[in-house]
Amino acid sequence: MRKKLKQNYLDLIPERNPEISYECDENGGIVLVIENKGVFNKIAQRVFKKPRMSRVHLDEQGSCIWRLIDGRRDVMEIAELLKERFGEAVEPLYPRIVRYMQIMDGYGFVRVIKRY
Repeated sequence: MRKKLKQNYLDLIPERNPEISYECDENGGIVLVIENKGVFNKIAQRVFKKPRMSRVHLDEQGSCIWRLIDGRRDVMEIAELLKERFGEAVEPLYPRIVRYMQIMDGYGFVRVIKRY
């Protein structure tokens, strides 16, 4: 049986999903605009009057993280910049940002790539 190598998540580089657009709301926060595609979504749109586009409003820290994701900074650099901006409000910093990136990756809003 082959062992799976563990990668330090802080060394990974997140990049935004190019299929997801975003806009700023009146408070300066980021709103992700996601198109609901696929057969089941089409049925839900017609039968249950579900919207074609979903909007995900990010909080202040999430909006800051979204702006810092540029495809060049790794998660560690983003965490350090977040700490400079918000101070103790983001503690415990590293477990929180790793979990946040995992959630964003799981929903397909970002994808994380290995640093070469």
